[in-house]
Amino acid sequence: MATFTKEEIKKSKRIFKSATPKFDISWYVKWFSSVLLLSAMMFRAEGVFPLADLILSFTGCLGWLVVGLLWKDRALIILNAVAVVILGGGLLRYTVPMLIS
Repeated sequence: MATFTKEEIKKSKRIFKSATPKFDISWYVKWFSSVLLLSAMMFRAEGVFPLADLILSFTGCLGWLVVGLLWKDRALIILNAVAVVILGGGLLRYTVPMLIS
């Protein structure tokens, strides 16, 4: 594998460069949230533990909302803000009757 200097990487249009930051707080939140969302999808696909699915989905989308805010990415902010509201409503609808009874 070829090695390049920082100057070569910076000026090159052919060397692949990630557009997202690495190893800052957003990097960790992004990957942790992605794992949560994939776990939620597994629960959903199997049709088991709907409360775990809601909690993991809500937390994963909340994490991606934070990433969107850190990156100032409007698409991520809008998508995940709406998802957090929808999933938060689902969590309330699912858990409030359990708490009351």
